[in-house]
Amino acid sequence: MQQEALTIDKGGVEISSNLLAGVSLPAAVVHETPLTHNLAWMQRFAESHGAQLAPHGKTTMTPALFHRQLQAGAWGITLATAAQCRAAFSNGITRLLMANQLVGQANMAIIASLIEQGATFYCVVDSQENVRQLGRFFAERGLTLPVLIEVGVAGGRCGCRTQEQILSLAETITNEPALVLAGLEGYEGVVHGDNPEEGIRAYANYLVEVAVALEAAQRFAAPAPIVTASGSAWYDIIAEAFEGAPLQERFTPVLRPGCYVVHDHGLYREAQSAVLSRRPDLQQGLEPALEVFAQVQSLPEPGLAIIALGKRDIGHDQLPIALRRYREAGTPVQLLSVVGWEVTKIMDQHTFVRLPNDAQDVEVGDIVAFGASHPCLTFDKWRQLLLVDDALNVKERLATCF
Repeated sequence: MQQEALTIDKGGVEISSNLLAGVSLPAAVVHETPLTHNLAWMQRFAESHGAQLAPHGKTTMTPALFHRQLQAGAWGITLATAAQCRAAFSNGITRLLMANQLVGQANMAIIASLIEQGATFYCVVDSQENVRQLGRFFAERGLTLPVLIEVGVAGGRCGCRTQEQILSLAETITNEPALVLAGLEGYEGVVHGDNPEEGIRAYANYLVEVAVALEAAQRFAAPAPIVTASGSAWYDIIAEAFEGAPLQERFTPVLRPGCYVVHDHGLYREAQSAVLSRRPDLQQGLEPALEVFAQVQSLPEPGLAIIALGKRDIGHDQLPIALRRYREAGTPVQLLSVVGWEVTKIMDQHTFVRLPNDAQDVEVGDIVAFGASHPCLTFDKWRQLLLVDDALNVKERLATCF
């Protein structure tokens, strides 16, 4: 039975249901099998460490993936901006953790509206002035805003730099009737140095120490206050610190990795190798699920292929990697070699590939699957992505809301 044609890619053109025949390329692709594995793997990891999972939604801004994460057991979705929170809420996500300061009355108005519509919302604070602004705005709206104090590091990004600042800010929050101190937030990815692992362990332990100190001072207004951190590179170290006795049954530990959902072929593949070396008890690990399919556009001279793929289609903080090659209208099992292929340059709409001397079978129109580093910077280039099965049949359109 012939499958119904789908609509996909940046222009919303009509395509067929298999990537190798009739699909307008380039196209961003999510493979369902590794996606399903990653969802279950990270949820299982969090639960095994007594933590909740609030995946960072800014990675994908794809509501269909948010819902898959929630269905797998996630506690909520993390976002970075008020506009992202509005987009997630409009697509049915009701528990939102904004791992950022809420600044500006227009952004405060967005969040106030979401709370009035039933959203459970948390944001972070790190300054007396922001606390006063939020307290005044939400009091005037007759609303209560739960906030988390952000714990920063010297030379890092946002966040209080000292425990004295944190304790002072907690007192100020207590004096704002419209605010509720609901916990602590941090991000270990801003910790650097000659020995980053040691620094991140120290930072994670510091988060726990501060949380316990604030609890002893009775500064938390919410029961089981939140303690949250963790990007996609050091989540194992954060989880180990949160699993310790000081937090058990007294706090709500929340991990916030985002890139795990599709993983990658660059930065996070390297980070995952480091996780598995630190934790050999973890089995299999995450699998890359995101690729961009594109076609050979030109073979202008010996040893050079130009691919119809550019910076507007794929993340490029590291150069893309050629993973597999197919003949157009072929089958997924008929793989062609990309051994020795080297991406040397990427432009807006073109990628340069140096071919080995024995690559004599390359044809214009060949379809190449590419892997990229840092999935955030690929997702944000697409209005829709294709979810495909192992046979490269398109099963679903995944709309983004950047």
